[in-house]
Amino acid sequence: MPFVNDLLDHNREQLAQASVPPPSGKLQSRFLFDPAQVMSLLRARIVGQDAVLEQVESLLKVVKADIGERERPLAVNLFMGPTGVGKTEIVRLLAEAIHGRADAFCRIDMHTLAQEHYAAALTGAPPGYVGSKEGTTLFDIEAIQGTYSRPGIVLFDELEKASKEVLRSLLGVLENGRLTLTAGSKTIDFRNSLIFMTSNIGAQDARRYRERFQSGWRNWLGLVPRAEQAVLEQALHGHFDPEFLNRIDRILGFERIEGEWLGALMEIELSKLNQRLGKQGRGVMLDESALVFLCREHDPRYGARALGRRVRTELEPAIAECLLDDPAVIRMLVRVEEGRLVVRGDG
Repeated sequence: MPFVNDLLDHNREQLAQASVPPPSGKLQSRFLFDPAQVMSLLRARIVGQDAVLEQVESLLKVVKADIGERERPLAVNLFMGPTGVGKTEIVRLLAEAIHGRADAFCRIDMHTLAQEHYAAALTGAPPGYVGSKEGTTLFDIEAIQGTYSRPGIVLFDELEKASKEVLRSLLGVLENGRLTLTAGSKTIDFRNSLIFMTSNIGAQDARRYRERFQSGWRNWLGLVPRAEQAVLEQALHGHFDPEFLNRIDRILGFERIEGEWLGALMEIELSKLNQRLGKQGRGVMLDESALVFLCREHDPRYGARALGRRVRTELEPAIAECLLDDPAVIRMLVRVEEGRLVVRGDG
């Protein structure tokens, strides 16, 4: 089967030679996903990141219209921000919406590539070394290339943890969508891929800056957010080479998850829990005291993961205790009694 872009070349040549104008009406796209449906899922599961989601919607529309450059990846994006704000979750949700599975993407944990010699894990062993003929690489080629109707998705997670040599090995991927393995035995094609990178570089410096000036005149004049952005940009340009950053289409900064978003985040966590319980024909609700209890003393440094952790370590054990005591229970109500969560059958 010819590679997807060769097939596109053929289709475009035929269209250019046709004597009739292209069909009017609804745009015909080779990609099956609907950007509106994808964004509906993202906006239901990601809170506090409206500006980022607008940019994600824009890139999806360009991909759907199929008007991007032919000799590059479909999109190259860097997500910056502290832990637990939704950077990796957006990629999972895109995979779920486009491919039907949240794990349908190639994920490279860059912290495992902290030494220069680890570049061979991506580009393959040099000629003469063990594995050079096999063209062994960490990349999941099937997930990278996707299909004619669905783009591949690639995530380079915690980008700043990788060595400089590893980052240099990616320059060709970001520029022309190709990676030739060191032995020259194989070329991996990223031209049908959505590439995402995440980094929390500068996040701690920005947090310290905010804590230092949050009660001073800079905060009163609204200068702290702009100064935080400057701190992040300084850290970004101090760590990554200009030629690397210059190959990125969008560098998107994520906001910290503050107290105003806790209720919405807990609703999302509760919805996911009820989906799992629903497979058993059960459901659970929180009363106001339980909601306040689970959101207590939230530390913005840990974002949404802190709430998910409390659901797993405090709410789920209480639900399990209720089910083991009364296996017939269907509807459950959670409240706080004597400083702990208690789950009882509701009706």
